[in-house]
Amino acid sequence: ILKRNLKNSIAHMNQVLMDSLAACGDVNRNVMCTVLPEASEVHAEVVATAQAVGEHLLPKTTAYHEIWLDKKRVVDSKGEVVPDHEPIYGATYMPRKFKIAFAIPPRNDVDVYAHDLGFVAIVEGGEVVGYNVTAGGGMGASHGDPVTYPRLASVIGFCTPQQVIEVTEAIVTIQRDFGDRSERKHARFKYTIDDRGLDWLHDELESRLGYRLPEPRAFEFTHNGDQVGWQQTSDGMWHCVLFIQNGRLADREGATQLTGMREIAGIHQGEFRLTPNQNVVISGVTAEQRPAIDQLLQAHGLDSWNRQTPLRLHSMACVGFPTCGLSMAESERYLPDLVTLIEQQMEKHGLQQQAITIRMTGCPNGCARPYLAEIGLVGKGPGLYNLHLGAAFNGSRLNTLYRESVYEEDILSELDTLFASYAAERQANETFGDFLLRSGVVADAGLQQEGAA
Repeated sequence: ILKRNLKNSIAHMNQVLMDSLAACGDVNRNVMCTVLPEASEVHAEVVATAQAVGEHLLPKTTAYHEIWLDKKRVVDSKGEVVPDHEPIYGATYMPRKFKIAFAIPPRNDVDVYAHDLGFVAIVEGGEVVGYNVTAGGGMGASHGDPVTYPRLASVIGFCTPQQVIEVTEAIVTIQRDFGDRSERKHARFKYTIDDRGLDWLHDELESRLGYRLPEPRAFEFTHNGDQVGWQQTSDGMWHCVLFIQNGRLADREGATQLTGMREIAGIHQGEFRLTPNQNVVISGVTAEQRPAIDQLLQAHGLDSWNRQTPLRLHSMACVGFPTCGLSMAESERYLPDLVTLIEQQMEKHGLQQQAITIRMTGCPNGCARPYLAEIGLVGKGPGLYNLHLGAAFNGSRLNTLYRESVYEEDILSELDTLFASYAAERQANETFGDFLLRSGVVADAGLQQEGAA
């Protein structure tokens, strides 16, 4: 969107009941959760709670409407401007952006440990009895600056469903009051926690809540990423999670995906949803309508999940060049080709059906969450990447820097050697990241979360 068209575009979004309120700025940016609340009563309840948190944290100021919609400021009977009231953010807002996620084990499809604040649903007897609370996650870092680093969120306790809103507000206001306002690179919640300590966080949270969070409860994550393909939910409706490589819908030779989605939109009576892993869900499809949509999926190459390796299905990249001003290297446009070369290596070692997470970013800011991938590639310059290895497949352990400033030839050479060892020495059901840790290829950074094995 060109700058001169921005105001008009946002006004038109508002007219069709959409908005970009809190999509940027020093506020809570988003609340992520499962894209299929219809999957079960548990999923529906967790989604409703996540939506309630998002609504609660929306800025109450009228500034958005004044700037974009030409609304006039409120004045009192004396003609004096009535100041905005921000009950949570106050006059100074947050020191930096803030992000929240809800996860429902056993699938960690939102990478809950990558967020400032997270809630892991604890389900007993088919009911949500509460949530484990995680705090202090974040992916951003800067090359050559050791005081910036990715951090895995810490599990700090357990709360009941009725306590979620007040716990959220208390933690947000802690970061509002104690976050670093002098250095933006040091302004995320993860640094506030590391500077002051988890004991301080527990005490400060208790002082605001009036009670101390009890110990977290046991849970297990087995996967992250999306379950692609058709799924039927408890209401009898069908939903198709499409694999959209690096989130880019386009018409290419042999796969006219963008045209196909437009044709599906012409007949689809349900919804389209975006997943936290760059994929698209065609949601709310009736049994009668499914054959027509299936035909369009096949005709336009949108059924590619049937033909992709697990490695590609678990790949993700940020946009990188040419659209990101922070990018130092290619990512979205390059990762598909690199995955093809890695797939050839894996097939050579009999690993072609092994699921491995691989993620690439064009800079160290971590938008594609590369530090939570078993193979993470972080751009340093044109064609040049840092190679990170050894994260947990379920997203519960960060990877570590294995080789710095390497080109494609070196990346492939290193991985070929490691795949050979993995094929020969892995234990039953051992993931690639866990093998690298067990065999000493990467060091144990001590970051895997308890109860998330």
